[in-house]
Formats: sequence, structure tokens, C-alpha cells
Amino acid sequence: MRREELLDAAEDLLCDQGSQALTLATVAERAGCSKGGLLYHFGTKEALIKGMVERLIEEFDELVAVQGHGTYTKNYLAATFAAVQSGRLRRWAVVTGASGNLYLLAPLRVAMARWHREGLDSEPDPEAAQIVRLACEGLWDVASHDPDLYDAEHFEILKRRLLALLPA
Repeated sequence: MRREELLDAAEDLLCDQGSQALTLATVAERAGCSKGGLLYHFGTKEALIKGMVERLIEEFDELVAVQGHGTYTKNYLAATFAAVQSGRLRRWAVVTGASGNLYLLAPLRVAMARWHREGLDSEPDPEAAQIVRLACEGLWDVASHDPDLYDAEHFEILKRRLLALLPA
């Protein structure tokens, strides 16, 4: 459990103060533990950032898995809207922006490739599925810069239009 609290503290710190404030000492202080306690779980700042990136990927994978729609793309679409509307999006933008190191973002590149290939061969229209998945990425990107850009009604309109691109 302590590991999750440390990751939460690091994400909160990034959201509140930006990447320049992310040090092991400030994360330990924010989490209410010693720096040694933090070092037990994350030996370096890079390990901490990598841990945040990996957790974000795991959480999104879990969100996709619980959607219960007929195709991976419909699950991916529903998970994207759920994540964006829940505020998880800000965490993605902050964590990936904090990295600045391609090595630390390698797990995200691997996950992104997997998300965009997963189940395409079983989609009724693979090209439409790819377009919808790419639109999801665009939504993440735009909403990460302006989380208040779309209200709930507009999100529903966008979601319905994207679903309409996919065969039933």
C-alpha cells in the first residue's frame, strides 16, 4: 500500500507544482514518510517516474477490460471517455510530461502500440476501428490541454458519433 501512496504523492506534486518540484525529498515529504522509506520502493527519481507511467498503463488496461462491449475498440472508446471524464487524463499529461526521458516512456510506447493493434483482426471494420482509436488519442491530447473544453453533453455527442463509425 505504501508504494501506491508514494505514487499518489508524486502525481499530486506534479499536478500542483510541476516537474521541477519533483524530487525524492519532496515526494517523501508529501507522502509523510522518510526519504529512506521512499528509496526502499523507488531507488531513483527515474524509477519513481517509471512507476507512475506503469501504473497509468495498468489502470487503463483494467478500465478497458471492465467495459463489457462486443469489441476491443468499443471497450477502448468507452474506457477513454470514462478516463477523460473522471479526471484521470490530467495524471497522464502530467506524468508523461514530467518524464522528458524516452527511456522512461518506453512502457507507454509499448502499451500504445498494443492498444492500437489489439483485436484489429477480429474487428468487423479494422480501418474504422483504427480511426476511432486515433480519435480517442486526439481527445486525450486536446482534453489534457483544456480539461474543461467539453461538457458532459458534448462528450456524449462525440461518443455516439464515434460509435456510429463502428459496425454493430
